[in-house]
Amino acid sequence: MGKFYQKYIAKWIPSYGPLPLAWCAIFNTIIYWGTQRLMANAKHYDLTSNLDRSIPFVKEWIILYVLFFAFSIINYILVSREDKETFFRFATADMLSRVICCIFFILLPTTNIRPEVTGHDFCSWLVRFIYASDAPTNLFPSIHCLVSWFCFIGVRKSRKIPGWYKGCSFVMAALICASTQFTKQHYMIDLVAGIFLAEFCWFVSKHTGIYRPVMKVFDKIGRKIFGVKHYDE
Repeated sequence: MGKFYQKYIAKWIPSYGPLPLAWCAIFNTIIYWGTQRLMANAKHYDLTSNLDRSIPFVKEWIILYVLFFAFSIINYILVSREDKETFFRFATADMLSRVICCIFFILLPTTNIRPEVTGHDFCSWLVRFIYASDAPTNLFPSIHCLVSWFCFIGVRKSRKIPGWYKGCSFVMAALICASTQFTKQHYMIDLVAGIFLAEFCWFVSKHTGIYRPVMKVFDKIGRKIFGVKHYDE
């Protein structure tokens, strides 16, 4: 595994990065899809407000909604290229946020009513695909907005990343958050809660030592998988 890492991954992600990055993605999947199955037969609450009803459905925003996936991969990798402590504080904040999301998904299961999309153009097809792939549940807080804001949090104080990219990350995070509204995937309260939760979890991880046991566990596993020589280089 150490040789594979050195050959294909090392130039992009430091040795301490691959496992936490992979686990963040896996943990997110477990929390999101696991709670959907767990709460499938529970009563779900619609938190639609008058403000939400005033926001139009605009199918073209689905492009930005989908660009979220590339944005999150790129920026999470960029954060891993910061120093080790900063990255583990970030990864710990990300994991903590999913634990809190899990609590909300169980205690306050939410849903919404999506518009009927009948067009035959690409954007209409893509909206229908997303709707069919992702049930209208687990809305509060919005993980789309949560992770998009984490993408901005992770780079905004970086000394390695140029200012123009930080600005682009802020704009991209804001646009993706807006896309959740125009595609009717989320409502305003979901958006606000997602951003607030990202800031809260980052504050906790940044100002406490909560990241240390997380880093210790991944260090131990990483040395076994990659070998002490490759992992500690």
